[in-house]
Amino acid sequence: MSRSHTRVTEAVRDEACPVTEVLDRVAGKWSIGILMAAAHGPVRFTELERAINGISRRMLTLNLRRLERDGLLIRTVHPTVPPKVEYSLTPMARELHASLTGLVGWAECHRSAIAEARAAYDTAAEQ
Repeated sequence: MSRSHTRVTEAVRDEACPVTEVLDRVAGKWSIGILMAAAHGPVRFTELERAINGISRRMLTLNLRRLERDGLLIRTVHPTVPPKVEYSLTPMARELHASLTGLVGWAECHRSAIAEARAAYDTAAEQ
């Protein structure tokens, strides 16, 4: 392989990896639910926990930290006893929310068709 080809391949890899990482993060199993729940205004940890079915406290904590680190959530600690912590979307996350709303709407609209397609596929595979 020529040196110039190697440099092009490395440049593509260096550019693609961060995009893949970002997409993995925002399209993760729990991230979409967290971002959708936080879009309705400041939300507390326990409200998120109730809104997202099946998420453990530890997984919620880890995802909140990641989303905050990525600049998608703002964590606000109010100086009360006990401390009141709220999460809200950043402007960047609000922009993402518009896309996620379309994706969630598409999933809700087509979930029965997907279930039917899976059943037909499984039936055909068994025969």
